[in-house]
Amino acid sequence: MVKTTVERDHVDRFLEELEPELPSLDLEVEGIVERIGGLNRRFHRSLDETLAAFGLTNGEWKVLCYLRQAGPPNRRSAGQLAERAELSSGAMTNRLDRLEESGLVRRLPDPDDRRGVQVELTDAGRRAWQDSVSAQAAKEALVAAALSDKEKRQLNELLRRMMLEFERREQARS
Repeated sequence: MVKTTVERDHVDRFLEELEPELPSLDLEVEGIVERIGGLNRRFHRSLDETLAAFGLTNGEWKVLCYLRQAGPPNRRSAGQLAERAELSSGAMTNRLDRLEESGLVRRLPDPDDRRGVQVELTDAGRRAWQDSVSAQAAKEALVAAALSDKEKRQLNELLRRMMLEFERREQARS
């Protein structure tokens, strides 16, 4: 009989060290949480590296995302962008200044509010968003290639169930 060995990652070693100190801890649950957290940190780091290659910060990229999500003509008010990003109007102004200087957005007078400003995604901003998303998706696909198509579907189903449970519990609290 051939015995297969399962590869061990740093989480396995961490849990092995933790077990004697906390014998009642459910190591399967802790393994799930630790691995999801570790993957999340690594995906975020990878995204930051990708965005830096395009001359963007994560915050600037999110503004491009919010404008892209608005649909044609890809405009939102500066106030809407600040609210969506959970930023003060001053912090959003600084972010928009950098994006406008880079030619990725333009400010236009709000036709419905003389004091208001609409922010619009430029063609260069649309390309920067598309190119950065494509570059990051390629990096993510390399990591996901460790799984078969069937395993990807299974993992998505399992993670969806966990996400729905969080959503149900959050809704019950509110």
